[in-house]
Amino acid sequence: MGLPFKVEGLTPHYRNGRACRATESPAIIPLVIIDFHTHIFPPHVREGREGYVRRDATFAEMYGSPRAKIATAEELLRSMDEAGVEVSVALGFAWRDHQDCVRHNDYLLETAAKSGGRIVPFCTVNPLAGEAAAREVERCADGGVRGLGELRPDSQGWALDGPAGDMLAELASRRDLILLFHVTEPVGHEYPGKLGLRLDSFYRFAVGHLQLKLVGAHLAGGLPLYAPMPAVRRALPGAYADTAALRYLYKPSVLPAVASASGGSEGERLLFGSDFPLVGQAAALAEVRGSGLEEAPLRRVLGENAVRLLGGPVT
Repeated sequence: MGLPFKVEGLTPHYRNGRACRATESPAIIPLVIIDFHTHIFPPHVREGREGYVRRDATFAEMYGSPRAKIATAEELLRSMDEAGVEVSVALGFAWRDHQDCVRHNDYLLETAAKSGGRIVPFCTVNPLAGEAAAREVERCADGGVRGLGELRPDSQGWALDGPAGDMLAELASRRDLILLFHVTEPVGHEYPGKLGLRLDSFYRFAVGHLQLKLVGAHLAGGLPLYAPMPAVRRALPGAYADTAALRYLYKPSVLPAVASASGGSEGERLLFGSDFPLVGQAAALAEVRGSGLEEAPLRRVLGENAVRLLGGPVT
């Protein structure tokens, strides 16, 4: 599963299908925008929404209202074309039932294979399925997934600091997979789907697994804001945070402070994420661009960090 661009030296880059000449200076190569947090479902889930609402409590909480948007791969690709997003990470859903996870994973793998590299699939499992879940991770890794997510231990009823977390950590390390968690901010308003993974649980997992590639969705529940604390700062080198659903949780003006607090080059641990279709990709891009980030960290957030994390270039 390849990304549709190269990132080393003067190899060709692509933007909306246009190849930049190999003699162009890297300083003027157009930015490749990567949305690290989108959601797509198989069409049958939207068509049979009521049945899935009855069988899965988390799905019912988040998508029980007919107004809750459910998007397909085709709709994601149209949104990307309209917003100028080259690549999107498409996340799975934390289904309770193992076979629901498998069917959703099948759809993610199939649509990614047809997208020419524009959709990067992340799959999901419920570790409570035991060996079946481990085999599914292996199958998805063989099929080209780059990570697992959006993982919701608290929603599915398993503990990240127990055997299930150990299993995922071992698989992620051995198969070089990114783990993306919905991290719940400990304060603020309630909303459908807020429960996912407690901030303190994500922090302890990050501290104990510095070798893993971790992403905390929704600014990692606010974890980067604790970066001035030395103990927290030591945990951040292995963890990224995405900006998904920023408008519903924080003022966009928080991003420069988060970028400065995260250590290293400013903004190097932040990833642009829209949470499409909850938030339109064009609107999410406008919010991040208008947040006050300087040019260099803005480029990192909008794409350069994602290229590094996803391991581009690949074939």
